[in-house]
Amino acid sequence: MKNVLVGLFAVIVLLALPSCLTSDMEQQLPPNEVLAPSAPGFDEWVSTHARSSEAPITLGFSQLGSESAWRMANTASIEEAAVESGITLMMKNAEQSQEKQFEVIRSFIEMNVDVIAIAPVVETGWDEILEEAAQAGIPVIIVDRSVDVRDPSLFVTTIGSDFYEEGVKAGKYLLDKVSNRPGPIRVVELQGTVGSTPSIQRGQGFLDTISSRSDITVTYSAFADFTEAKGKAMMQQILKQSPGEPPHVLYAHNDDMALGAIEAIEEAGLAPGTDIIVISVDGTRRALEKLAAGKLNAVVECNPLLGPQVMQATKEIMAGRTLPKRMVPKEDIFTQERAKEELHNRKF
Repeated sequence: MKNVLVGLFAVIVLLALPSCLTSDMEQQLPPNEVLAPSAPGFDEWVSTHARSSEAPITLGFSQLGSESAWRMANTASIEEAAVESGITLMMKNAEQSQEKQFEVIRSFIEMNVDVIAIAPVVETGWDEILEEAAQAGIPVIIVDRSVDVRDPSLFVTTIGSDFYEEGVKAGKYLLDKVSNRPGPIRVVELQGTVGSTPSIQRGQGFLDTISSRSDITVTYSAFADFTEAKGKAMMQQILKQSPGEPPHVLYAHNDDMALGAIEAIEEAGLAPGTDIIVISVDGTRRALEKLAAGKLNAVVECNPLLGPQVMQATKEIMAGRTLPKRMVPKEDIFTQERAKEELHNRKF
């Protein structure tokens, strides 16, 4: 009799197990994403969940460089967020070289990391390397900039600013600033890296916005690689080419180039912010200090602190959840009146 009772108890326990397993999975999956044992993706979910609970997630991140204060703040944010989230981060700097990025990504594929994140140097040329990652079964997140590929399914999501909108904000500020000022108004534009998303879209957004006034024209546009040194060098060259007729406006695609240009303007005996309207993009502490001092007129914010979003997206991917194709942080525009107030909030 004792043996019979033991046998019956074992059968009851075995029958209850599937129900317990399903209940446990329902609690851990988000609403509307409960998977039944017969549903497509059930085995994959179990495999992913089991792996993530036993070992930390490994994220391979290809940073494009260290060309600016914004980029260094972006790197620090990625590193800090990885530590806080318990994700193992493998970060490599491409030093502004797409070829080096390809090498790094292939090394991540060989290491069989869980997720790859890329801050691309330029927009084009990514189809082949992303296909290699897809064939290896490694999902890809695009960070900060964008990629132009034939098949958008080769990456999961893009996390970063709306650069076109940043250009629009800069253009709207200029239109408001010179609304009562007769033309012609000459604008000098300092762009970043050739072929990079910020340079393409910040420029286009600005041009589309100021086109409503035919007397505002971009008379000179030059690439300065997002660096302070090249920003200064290009502005020196521009001012030498038109002695006695300096531009009315400088639109720089990032703070570092604007800061370099401000030095050149002052060395030429002109007053930045007064003789030349200076508009920049980023929102670094140094730029806001110049803004508070009246040497910059407006700074369009571009948030580099993307680390928490990247880590959260990595976890969501590993949990098998669907993400939006584009995630954009909230951003602002700072004028001289707001600069001192905002300085206290700057983390970079």
